[in-house]
Amino acid sequence: MTEFSLIFRNQQNPDVQFSPEQMQGILNQWRDWIGGIAAQNKLANPGNRLDFEGAVLTSPTVITDGPYAETKEIVSGFIIVNAQNLAEAVEMAKGCPVFSAGGSVEVRSIIPMQK
Repeated sequence: MTEFSLIFRNQQNPDVQFSPEQMQGILNQWRDWIGGIAAQNKLANPGNRLDFEGAVLTSPTVITDGPYAETKEIVSGFIIVNAQNLAEAVEMAKGCPVFSAGGSVEVRSIIPMQK
């Protein structure tokens, strides 16, 4: 098995506010999708959400606000899955709830660091 990172991208829109009921529905979709991957014993790391606030360092002395100052697209979170190959990881990503919000999923194989 190879580890793959599923990186969730979305458009930053701080004006969009969800009601508690809407947020619960969204969270349930994510739990169901990730739970399905875990039930197959293919979830290597449950990942985390990333906050909108951040900084980008282009050198030790050049720091800009925000994770992506030049675009509205942001990385909103990630999980790590185990898959036989890229095609299987892509198939897992197809069920991601981020698509219903206009987002995308980047699937990348993880290259282990040499010890």
